[in-house]
Order: sequence, then C-alpha cells, then structure tokens
Amino acid sequence: MNACRPLLVLLLLGTATLPVHAQPPAAKPGYRPIARTTIATPAFRVTLRTDTQTLARLSPINDPAFDFVPGAREAERAGDGYVHIGDIHLRLRKPGGLWTDFASAQHRAAIRRLPTNGATFAAADITASLGADSPLRVERRWVNDRGILALRFTLTNTTDAPVEVGGLGLPMVFDNIISDRTLEQAHAQASFVDPYIGRDAGYLQVTRLNGAGPALLVLPEKGTPLEAYRPILEAAKAPTGDLFTDRSKRGQTSEGFYDWTIASKGFAEREWAKAGEQWNVPTSFTLAPGTTRTIGVRFVTAAAIAAIEDTLVANHRPVAVGIPGYVVPTDQDVSLFLKTPQPITRVESFPAGALTATPTTSAKGWARYTVRSKGWGRATLAVTYADGSVQTVSYFITKPLDQTMADLGRFSTTQQWYEGKSDPFGRNPAILTYDREAGKVVTQDPRVWISGMSDEGGAGSWVAAIAKQLDNPDPVEIAKLQRLIDETIQGGLQIPDGPHAGAVRKSLFYYDPAAHPGYYDPTVDWTTWTSWSKKAGGDLGRAYNYPHVAVGHWVLYRVARNHPGLVTAHPWRWYLDHAYRTTTAMMRDAPHYTQFGLMEGDVFVDILKDLKREGLTAEATEMERLMKTRADHWRTLAFPFGSEMAWDSTGQPEVYAWMRYFGYQPQADVTRRVILAYDPTIPNWGYNGNARRYWDFLYGGKYPRIERQIHHYGSTLNAVPLFDAYRADPSDLRMLRIAYGGMMGGITNIDRDGFSSAAFHSAPDMMQWDPYSGDYGMGFYGHAITAATYLVNDPAFGWLGFGGNLNQAAGAVGIAPKDGARTRLFIAPAGLWITLEAGKIARASYAPATGAVTLTLDPATAISPNARVFLETTSKAGRTYFPAGGSFERGGYTVPLKSTPTDLTLSPR
Repeated sequence: MNACRPLLVLLLLGTATLPVHAQPPAAKPGYRPIARTTIATPAFRVTLRTDTQTLARLSPINDPAFDFVPGAREAERAGDGYVHIGDIHLRLRKPGGLWTDFASAQHRAAIRRLPTNGATFAAADITASLGADSPLRVERRWVNDRGILALRFTLTNTTDAPVEVGGLGLPMVFDNIISDRTLEQAHAQASFVDPYIGRDAGYLQVTRLNGAGPALLVLPEKGTPLEAYRPILEAAKAPTGDLFTDRSKRGQTSEGFYDWTIASKGFAEREWAKAGEQWNVPTSFTLAPGTTRTIGVRFVTAAAIAAIEDTLVANHRPVAVGIPGYVVPTDQDVSLFLKTPQPITRVESFPAGALTATPTTSAKGWARYTVRSKGWGRATLAVTYADGSVQTVSYFITKPLDQTMADLGRFSTTQQWYEGKSDPFGRNPAILTYDREAGKVVTQDPRVWISGMSDEGGAGSWVAAIAKQLDNPDPVEIAKLQRLIDETIQGGLQIPDGPHAGAVRKSLFYYDPAAHPGYYDPTVDWTTWTSWSKKAGGDLGRAYNYPHVAVGHWVLYRVARNHPGLVTAHPWRWYLDHAYRTTTAMMRDAPHYTQFGLMEGDVFVDILKDLKREGLTAEATEMERLMKTRADHWRTLAFPFGSEMAWDSTGQPEVYAWMRYFGYQPQADVTRRVILAYDPTIPNWGYNGNARRYWDFLYGGKYPRIERQIHHYGSTLNAVPLFDAYRADPSDLRMLRIAYGGMMGGITNIDRDGFSSAAFHSAPDMMQWDPYSGDYGMGFYGHAITAATYLVNDPAFGWLGFGGNLNQAAGAVGIAPKDGARTRLFIAPAGLWITLEAGKIARASYAPATGAVTLTLDPATAISPNARVFLETTSKAGRTYFPAGGSFERGGYTVPLKSTPTDLTLSPR
C-alpha cells in the first residue's frame, strides 16, 4: 500500500507510558507576541493575526476564556510551516501538464490588504505566499454575514490557459492537542473534531472534551462540498517535497489537523492511487482564463452537543437520520429520515442496486424512506436536491447477523487455530492474530504481545472466539475453547496455583535469541522496547490483561450453567471460581493499573452479580469490597477515567458501570457526557457511533501509524454505558442512535469469511481494513454483551425498530429480532428490559393500551431445552412484569421449551 511503511520497519513510540505535563512549553528565545485584531459576532470573539490575517483565537461569546483553536500555543506555532484556519492548499495543472502544489503556510510573504466594507472585516490577497509560479490569484475574506462568521476565498485564473484544480483544501486547525496538559486541563481546554464527509451536506462538529456546550459547527457555503477529509501530515515524517504538512508533532497526545477537501482528484491520481474507494467520487474543476470561483465555510454554534441536528436545520442545512443507523444486514429493513430546505429530486444507490430507498409515510416534517440492501460491503445513497446540491449517506451492508456470528466463530477457531506442539513458547493450542494479506497466523512480531495471546493486540482473537459463545454457542467451537483454557490459558498465560494464583502474564511470546536461536526473523528490528524479554513478558502487573482472561472464564461459566452437556471439561462452578480468582489476583498483583477503568471491565460487574445469584456470599462480599475501593477513588476525581495514556476512551465504560452499581450517579453522568463528546451521530457508517481512537494501529495493526481509526474496539465498548443510560431514560433517542451505531459498527470489521480486522484505516491514502485481527476481540466482547433489539415509539418518527423488523396490527406492535443474539429486547414505552441466558426470541408483540407483552421463543434444541428469562424495568415509567409460566430461580425464570415455538405472556402489575 502506498504511503505505508512495511511491517519490518515499524514506526513505534519510544515508551509505553506517555507523560503529560501540567504547563505548556515556554516560548522560544527571542519570541515576540504577534499583534492581533479582535472583533465580535453574535456567537464568537474572533481574533486574527494582523500579519497573516489567519485565525488566532475563536472563543464563544459567552465563554471568552475558552478557545476552539490552539491560540494558547502561538509561541510554538507562529512560524512558517504551521497551518492555521485561513490558510489554503492547492494542487493545480494546465492542459498536458503535471500537478503542481501550492501552500500558503510554508513560506509566508506579506499579504496585500484589500478594502473592507460593513460585512467584510478583514480581506487580503494572499497569492504571494503561494509563490511566484501560482497561476491563480487567491483573495481571502473574513465576513460577518448577518451575524454568522464566514471565511471565503476567491480563486481567479490570471493566466491565458485553463487551470484544473485537482486539490483544494482548507486547513481546519482546532485545539485537539493534549500534550503538556493534565487530564483536567485537557477536558477544560481541548476539543475533538468529527467530520460528516457528505459533499454539499457535509460539516464538521467540534466538541469540547468535557461534553459541555457550546459545540462549534463548520458548514459549507455554496460550491464548497466536504468531498474528503485529508490528514495534514507532520512535516518531519512526510515525504520529501510535500507542501501540505504542518510542523506540529503528531502522536498519542495530538491527533493532528485535517484539510476540508473540496476537490481531490489530484490526490486520487497520486497519493491515493492504491487506496480503497473514497467516501465520495474524487472530483476536480477547471477555471478558464480570467474566471473566478468563490468557496467558503461558515462557523456557527450549537448550544449543546445534543442540539447539533437542530442547529443544522436552523441554518437551512439538510439533515439525515438513519434508524437504526447505517450498517444494514440484508435481512433487516431500516429507515432514512431527511429534513431538507430543498425538495428531493432523486435518491440513487452506488453501486447500483446495492440499496433501494422507497418513499413511505412522512413523519412530522421529515421525508421517510425504507432502505433495503443486497450484496455485501460499502454502499452510498446520493440524495440530489432541487438546487443541484448532493448529499451522500454512507452505508455498510452485512450478511444477516446470525450468519456473521457463525462466520466469526468458524474462522477464529479454524483459520486462526494454531496447533504447535513444538512451539517453544507454549502456544499450543492457540488462537493467534491473523494476517489477512499473508493468509496466515502471525507467530512472531517485534511487538511481541501481538503473537503472545495477551495485551489487547494479542488477546483480541481468542477473546472474540470466546465472546461469540455467550449467545451463540457452538459445540465444536466450545470443545476447542475448553482446550484453550485448560492447556494454554491455565499454566501458560495464567498462573494456576501458589502465591500468585490467578495472576496473568503480559505475553507468552517474547524475544530471547540465546534461548531460541534461529527462531526470530532476522529482517525485523528486535531492538525496541516492544520486543519484551522473557522476564518482561512474564510480568504480572499489567491489569489490562486480566479482563481478557476473566471474560474467557465467565463466558464458559454462563454456557455451562445454561446449556446442559455443552461444556464438559469442568462444572460451571469451576469457571465462575476462576473468573473470581482472576479478579482478586488483579487487585493483588496488578494494583497500579486498577486505578484506571479497563477495557472489558464491565465483565467484573457481571461476575459479581453472578456470584450473588449463585449464593457465593463470601466471594461476592470480598469482590464487592475490592471493587468499591476503585469506585471510591474514582468518585473523588473530576474526570474519573484516566489511563496510562494522556487521554483515552477505554476506561469510561467500566468506570460508568461501577458508578452505576454503587449508586454514584453524578460521576456516572459526567462519564456519559464525555462519551457523548467523542462519540458522534453522523450519517456515515464509519463515523456514526465511532468512539475516538487514533493511535492503536501502533500497537495492534499491521500498518502502524497515527490515524483516525474507524470502529476500533472503542466503538462497541463505549456503546455499553450509552445503552444503559438510554434504558434509564428512553426519551433520549439520540443516545440510542449513537449506542446502536457503535454496537453495529463493530460488525463491519468482520469480512465475508469471518476474518475480523482491528479497525478501518480512515486516511484517504488507505481507506481499507487493517490486515491484522489484532485487538478486535475487545470490541466484539462489547458487541456480544449489548446485541439487542429495541422497540421505540418516538414523538417525531413514530414506531421504530432497532435491530428488528416491525409490523403493526390493530392494538399491537410486533417486532421480529434480527440482531446477532436474539436474547435481549427492550420495549421502551414499557421500560421493560428482557434478557435471556438460554433460548432465542423469535418475535414479540406489545399492546400499548394494556402494556401486555407476548414473547414467541424458538423451539427447544439439544443444548437449549429451557429458556432462562430475566425481566427488569429500567426506567422510572416502567411497571413490574411477570410471566405466565416458568419457575423462578437465581433471579430469573426457567421456561421449558417445546418442539414448536413457545409463547410466553408477560403481564404488567
């Protein structure tokens, strides 16, 4: 792949723990503050540098201490080579010529000031900064357009030949820099940006890390589509001659900046030539001699993140809402709602026939379409409006989810199954990371955990295989997984007895050429910190590894307890005991990292609840005591979800779970708010519900680089608390949309054969799934525990089904679950949360007038002769429900199943 370093010359960080300092760096010697000019609009205080007229500060009018752009870093970002809002990137050619690049930030020349008027408060000809060879004159204007801040560029062809514009980008430089800030400072001062790369309907949303309003929206003016969103590379690491760079360092503490890219054909022909399909068809436009084109963006505020869509409507922008989202299994009907200022003239599918959008009954000002799919993979609906503008909505088509679950289980336990009886590291049997490009398991990698079955990058594949069994157990797969636990986890990754019983090692694989001469690939660099020694690999102090093993034991406990005869190696009590022992060992042997929330840490809550249900009082009391020490610590923090990283999106779900468990609701609310700050709802399968991750390709991907990851494990894990928060308050449909987007986003990683990728490379020079399975399993665990169907009656959209197909009859609403589990159903108007630990829901019917619910359960099978049904009313409006039949035990109802479907009536009281 172009622009990628080969695996053998990895770009790796120099340390695993990135320090964050409390103060920004001092100004460089000899630095003199730059003169500025400030004006006010109804929404902003706008400060421009007087020398360049680029944006130096952008503060909400009611919060002048906050700055959306990195104005506080003027001292380190003042010189040439640093981009700012107000700069421009151009790739141009004349007929028969080659593409030539021009950038206003690399070698700044004095601007030529232009006259201003009442609306235009700053104007300049900036052509000199592009260089003497520029065939275009570029004029820039800052405008207060009836109270709205606008940035406009006028491009004029000053030559006697036509000029094709194949690259046109406006740098969008917002303060996403976490470097040199504490976690508290980062949440107070920094922002993250999410793009809707939807052509004429595109926009950027800039949200503050603490989740507070206002949020900033960057909107296109006419002729300024958001066609692509191109990362601006760090100059020190960019190819020689690349002008579209920035001198700021990119890394875990700084994602970097991006171009709002209006024309991208020139990039598609060069840097992106080997990439996957772009979000939109790359285009160019041509300026005839003497002609001009004006482009521009507008800056508006939404009072709160939740008000973004309302703000778009108020600014006469088209708004798309997909229910349940933009991931479409071929056996599910989904809906697309459009609210637009212009009439819709046509809706087209690309590729043709992949999607069909059929108009149906409108809903309170929204045009509604039923969308059906066929095939597999990425597809787009292009909506054309009467004024000729085009909005694109990006979808991902999958198989029916029961088939997807089966594919994942089969692939992970066959293609990724490793039987190495002579393996010197004890990986026999194993489920190892898989390289989709090479078509084989990865038995060695200088990031040793990737081949060592632990840490996230190495545990992901076997965790996915086990998590799949929670609701979809398969006898052949279970037989293999029992061996994995007994022969490799126990005594290999996990210490079985002695003073450290239950403790978990960092990696089975390690680098020791003296002990294993000739084993290691000599073309790989084994000299970095990532090539752990045997001693380092055997370290017990990394708490992040413990939830992986706990998941394995807990899932097999659930399977053994609820599916007779399926698990034969040990009785159910053995697995629950070992889940408990893993938890206590973590608190004993890995106390440092337990101060943070851990990915998959929700499993500890379920283990504790199961200990209580099974009457294991002593174990439950001790585990609750240990977990409360963590929760009490988090309760004292303003932002209780730190990490070994400067900022992270993995600790929030477990922190939220324990805050809810112990009744610390204010801290749970803080956690939910910050999740919603980095987890957007956007009409694109990749960004919708995509909790922010941009550095884990370094640790689990084949192509290690800083890059916004699409549906890394953060998406599904962060959906877990959002689902819980929605069930507590079913009036918040937006929260359900984000949660469902994240949960379903994690399914797109699974290809048609069942291989599961760590994440999708969003940079336009890639636009492909990473070939390594890596740490995908952490995300699939999140999908496995949240897969459910939701029945909703929304005031604006009416009856909706998330994860199931609706049918309405007189006096009742029916839904047929099509999610990947068919064991969980939430009926929002009743506040009723139905979960099954055995059995499957074929369909359900809800009578709004009486509140009665009828479940139809699948017939009995050899491994599921009974259903295990749990009923909970989660919202304040919910009533208590009781089934007509079944015996109550261990907190739920055991319902004998028949050879034909079984109806179970649930009556409210």
